[in-house]
Amino acid sequence: MSQGFSIDVKVRGAMEEVIGKVTEALAAEKFGILTRIDVDKTLKKKIDVDFRPYVILGACNPGLAHQALEAMPEIGMMLPCNVTVEETAPGECLVRFLDPKAMMSFQDLGRNETLQRVGSAAAEGIGRAAKALAG
Repeated sequence: MSQGFSIDVKVRGAMEEVIGKVTEALAAEKFGILTRIDVDKTLKKKIDVDFRPYVILGACNPGLAHQALEAMPEIGMMLPCNVTVEETAPGECLVRFLDPKAMMSFQDLGRNETLQRVGSAAAEGIGRAAKALAG
Protein backbone atom coordinates (compact mmCIF):
# COMPACT_ATOMS: atom_id res chain seq x y z
CA MET A 1 0.00 0.00 0.00
CA SER A 2 2.78 2.49 0.88
CA GLN A 3 5.41 3.16 -1.79
CA GLY A 4 7.74 5.46 0.18
CA PHE A 5 6.19 8.78 -0.78
CA SER A 6 2.75 7.56 -1.80
CA ILE A 7 -0.06 5.42 -0.48
CA ASP A 8 -1.45 3.30 -3.34
CA VAL A 9 -4.83 1.59 -3.52
CA LYS A 10 -6.46 -0.36 -6.35
CA VAL A 11 -10.16 0.41 -6.57
CA ARG A 12 -12.75 -1.35 -8.70
CA GLY A 13 -15.06 0.87 -10.72
CA ALA A 14 -15.16 3.24 -13.65
CA MET A 15 -12.99 6.35 -13.50
CA GLU A 16 -15.68 8.88 -12.50
CA GLU A 17 -17.13 6.45 -9.97
CA VAL A 18 -13.71 5.97 -8.36
CA ILE A 19 -13.10 9.74 -8.31
CA GLY A 20 -16.42 10.08 -6.48
CA LYS A 21 -15.36 7.42 -3.96
CA VAL A 22 -12.01 9.16 -3.42
CA THR A 23 -13.74 12.51 -2.91
CA GLU A 24 -16.14 10.99 -0.36
CA ALA A 25 -13.39 9.14 1.53
CA LEU A 26 -11.33 12.32 1.76
CA ALA A 27 -14.35 14.41 2.80
CA ALA A 28 -14.90 12.03 5.72
CA GLU A 29 -11.39 13.04 6.86
CA LYS A 30 -12.05 16.80 6.35
CA PHE A 31 -10.19 17.04 3.04
CA GLY A 32 -11.79 18.83 0.12
CA ILE A 33 -10.85 18.76 -3.55
CA LEU A 34 -9.57 22.17 -4.68
CA THR A 35 -8.35 21.26 -8.16
CA ARG A 36 -8.82 18.65 -10.83
CA ILE A 37 -6.49 18.16 -13.79
CA ASP A 38 -7.59 15.72 -16.48
CA VAL A 39 -4.08 14.86 -17.70
CA ASP A 40 -5.25 12.70 -20.60
CA LYS A 41 -7.52 15.43 -21.95
CA THR A 42 -4.87 18.12 -21.47
CA LEU A 43 -2.22 16.08 -23.29
CA LYS A 44 -4.62 15.45 -26.17
CA LYS A 45 -5.53 19.13 -26.44
CA LYS A 46 -2.04 20.58 -26.02
CA ILE A 47 0.21 18.10 -27.84
CA ASP A 48 -2.22 15.70 -29.55
CA VAL A 49 -1.06 12.67 -27.54
CA ASP A 50 -3.38 9.87 -26.50
CA PHE A 51 -2.91 8.88 -22.85
CA ARG A 52 -4.81 6.55 -20.55
CA PRO A 53 -7.47 8.15 -18.32
CA TYR A 54 -5.44 9.93 -15.63
CA VAL A 55 -6.64 12.62 -13.22
CA ILE A 56 -4.74 14.63 -10.60
CA LEU A 57 -6.84 15.87 -7.68
CA GLY A 58 -5.58 18.59 -5.34
CA ALA A 59 -6.82 17.69 -1.86
CA CYS A 60 -6.67 20.05 1.11
CA ASN A 61 -7.55 19.97 4.79
CA PRO A 62 -7.96 23.71 5.49
CA GLY A 63 -7.17 23.50 9.20
CA LEU A 64 -3.94 21.58 8.65
CA ALA A 65 -2.96 23.74 5.67
CA HIS A 66 -3.41 26.87 7.80
CA GLN A 67 -1.18 25.47 10.55
CA ALA A 68 1.50 24.55 8.03
CA LEU A 69 1.37 27.97 6.34
CA GLU A 70 1.62 29.74 9.71
CA ALA A 71 4.69 27.66 10.56
CA MET A 72 6.38 28.23 7.19
CA PRO A 73 4.69 30.33 4.49
CA GLU A 74 6.78 28.83 1.69
CA ILE A 75 5.21 25.43 2.41
CA GLY A 76 2.44 26.65 0.12
CA MET A 77 4.58 25.45 -2.78
CA MET A 78 3.93 21.89 -1.56
CA LEU A 79 0.17 22.31 -1.16
CA PRO A 80 -2.37 20.88 -1.86
CA CYS A 81 -1.78 17.16 -1.33
CA ASN A 82 -1.98 15.53 -4.74
CA VAL A 83 -3.99 12.40 -5.40
CA THR A 84 -3.83 10.64 -8.76
CA VAL A 85 -6.48 8.36 -10.20
CA GLU A 86 -5.57 6.37 -13.28
CA GLU A 87 -7.46 3.69 -15.12
CA THR A 88 -5.26 0.57 -15.19
CA ALA A 89 -7.83 -1.81 -16.72
CA PRO A 90 -11.50 -1.62 -17.65
CA GLY A 91 -13.37 -1.22 -14.35
CA GLU A 92 -10.20 -0.82 -12.26
CA CYS A 93 -8.27 2.25 -11.15
CA LEU A 94 -5.09 2.88 -9.21
CA VAL A 95 -5.36 5.67 -6.66
CA ARG A 96 -2.15 7.21 -5.34
CA PHE A 97 -2.16 9.60 -2.39
CA LEU A 98 0.96 11.66 -1.78
CA ASP A 99 2.12 10.82 1.75
CA PRO A 100 2.10 14.15 3.66
CA LYS A 101 4.32 12.77 6.42
CA ALA A 102 7.02 11.92 3.89
CA MET A 103 6.52 15.28 2.18
CA MET A 104 6.94 17.20 5.46
CA SER A 105 10.18 15.31 6.14
CA PHE A 106 11.81 16.56 2.94
CA GLN A 107 15.22 18.11 3.67
CA ASP A 108 15.01 20.80 6.40
CA LEU A 109 11.22 20.57 6.72
CA GLY A 110 11.75 17.62 9.04
CA ARG A 111 13.28 19.95 11.63
CA ASN A 112 10.09 21.98 12.03
CA GLU A 113 7.97 20.45 14.82
CA THR A 114 4.74 22.00 13.58
CA LEU A 115 5.25 20.66 10.07
CA GLN A 116 6.05 17.22 11.47
CA ARG A 117 2.84 17.27 13.54
CA VAL A 118 0.74 18.54 10.61
CA GLY A 119 2.29 16.00 8.23
CA SER A 120 1.56 13.17 10.65
CA ALA A 121 -2.04 14.30 11.19
CA ALA A 122 -2.63 14.66 7.44
CA ALA A 123 -1.04 11.25 6.80
CA GLU A 124 -3.30 9.63 9.38
CA GLY A 125 -6.40 11.09 7.70
CA ILE A 126 -5.25 10.14 4.22
CA GLY A 127 -4.33 6.67 5.49
CA ARG A 128 -7.86 6.20 6.83
CA ALA A 129 -9.30 7.39 3.50
CA ALA A 130 -7.09 4.91 1.64
CA LYS A 131 -8.19 2.08 3.94
CA ALA A 132 -11.83 3.01 3.39
CA LEU A 133 -11.29 2.78 -0.37
CA ALA A 134 -9.51 -0.54 -0.06
CA GLY A 135 -12.58 -1.86 1.76
